[in-house]
Amino acid sequence: MAELKLPVGKEPIRELTVGDYLELSGLMITGRDAAHKWLVEGFRKEVAPFLDGTVIYHCGPVVRRNDDGSHDFVAAGPTTSIREEPYQAEVIGRYGLRGCIGKGGMGPKTLAGLGEHGAVYLHAIGGAAQVLARCVKRVDRVFMLEEFGVPEALWVIDVERFPVMVTMDSHGGSLHDEVEKQSKRRLAELIGV
Repeated sequence: MAELKLPVGKEPIRELTVGDYLELSGLMITGRDAAHKWLVEGFRKEVAPFLDGTVIYHCGPVVRRNDDGSHDFVAAGPTTSIREEPYQAEVIGRYGLRGCIGKGGMGPKTLAGLGEHGAVYLHAIGGAAQVLARCVKRVDRVFMLEEFGVPEALWVIDVERFPVMVTMDSHGGSLHDEVEKQSKRRLAELIGV
C-alpha cells in the first residue's frame, strides 16, 4: 500500500487509478452538507489554506472535548458522499482540493470535476469509525463549530496512515460505474432479457 503525504500536487494524483490502495498522512479536513454549501456560497479565505492540496473527508465525527480545550476524535467513519454531488466539483476547483473521501461513490458532475482539476474520489471503510479515528493523531483546528455543530463543522485533522482506495480517478475511471454496469448485465442474464 502506497503512502501519500498531504498536502500534495496534481501530478501524483494524476498518476493514481481506480483500484489503488493508499495510506494518507498529513492534514485533511472534514466536511458534510452544511460545509459544502457554505464553501460554495462564497470564497472562504480563512479555510482556503487548509483545503489547498489536501482532501475533504465526508465525515460527521464523534468528538470529545478535553479539559484543556483540545479535541479528540472518538469515531470518524465516512458518510454517504452522493449528498455532496451538487457542490463537490465546484469545491474541488475553487479551493484546490486533490480529492474527497467518503463512501458509496459520487455522480457524473463530480467525476468530470476530478478530471478537470486533477483530483480523485477515495473510498474509506464503512463500519470502522473507531478504527479510523485512531488514524487521527490530533485536531489542528475547527471551523464553524458553533454555527454547524460537531458533525457538520469543518475539522482540520492531522492523520497518519489513513487507509483509502481510489474508486474514481482523474482519467474518467469509476469503480462505481463499472459495478453498476456489471450488476445490470448480470441481472439481465438472470431474468433472461
